Amino acid sequence: MLGHTKVSAKSWLAFDLNVLRRLSFNSVVLPFTGQPALGAYVKRWNARVMANDPMQASCICAMAEIANNGQKLSDEQVNVVLEDAYVPGYRLQNPALATWFNETDSWWFDNVRRNIDRLPSQMSQAIASALAIGVGDYVLSFNEETRELRQPLSNIFRRLWSVLPEPFDNGQTNPSTNRNADDMIAETRADLMFLRLPAAHAQTARTYLARNAWREEWLRGGSDFWEDVEISTAGKLGAATETKSQYLHLLEETLRRASHIQTWAIAHVETGFIQTQDIIETIGRIRSVDTVYTKDFSELTGTKAVIITA
Repeated sequence: MLGHTKVSAKSWLAFDLNVLRRLSFNSVVLPFTGQPALGAYVKRWNARVMANDPMQASCICAMAEIANNGQKLSDEQVNVVLEDAYVPGYRLQNPALATWFNETDSWWFDNVRRNIDRLPSQMSQAIASALAIGVGDYVLSFNEETRELRQPLSNIFRRLWSVLPEPFDNGQTNPSTNRNADDMIAETRADLMFLRLPAAHAQTARTYLARNAWREEWLRGGSDFWEDVEISTAGKLGAATETKSQYLHLLEETLRRASHIQTWAIAHVETGFIQTQDIIETIGRIRSVDTVYTKDFSELTGTKAVIITA
């Protein structure tokens, strides 16, 4: 995951797209979509994009930006979402919000989440949810010293809505699913798999997501689901691992499930624990490595971006 670095997301995206332009494909599967920007760009190349992520927040954002072939939120629907957003009730429907936000902001997110369920379609709900996630990230970007610079949250929601890019219709169905990556890969047919490797870690999913864990708790209406997340991802790539060999074993199992996909592009951020050569050797046990592309960000972050094609 790239969220812990200070390198511009656009820098990583430009590198990814530069590599993908060298490959020939009409369809691509993204087992760990993360942010939807890459899939949205590739969709505009008229490739079919099949997005997936074990986290619901990433799935929802991918639905709004990748699966969406033309739907927009109307003025009336925005008004529905923001209706009485700041009006407090007897108690929060989702008390987990108080872990992340002050009382006023918690009421805003609680009310907006409930209002989103009133929208008429799954896609309109996804678009509104993605916008609200953007508002939450905006809120959490401030600290006590800068909080006075914040604007009202409903204003930010409307501003984000006003600058949404036009939905692009590539004439194909571009699904967005919320499954563990291994199962999704095994059941998906595509020309290319772009596998962005999750960082090796020994933490619970909630701890690993850090500040982004609020997105899941807001979407799911509480915090009592994390044990189910751990169970569903146990023994799969992305789960907590204690050793390098354990991580590489999970990676190999995932790649074997993807043997039916003609071309792989494996994106890895080299931080020191898992080396590029480790990934190359793991891939090589299944198929021949074609090319290794690198982008050095070490002066800024001590990391190197790597994409291995096979």
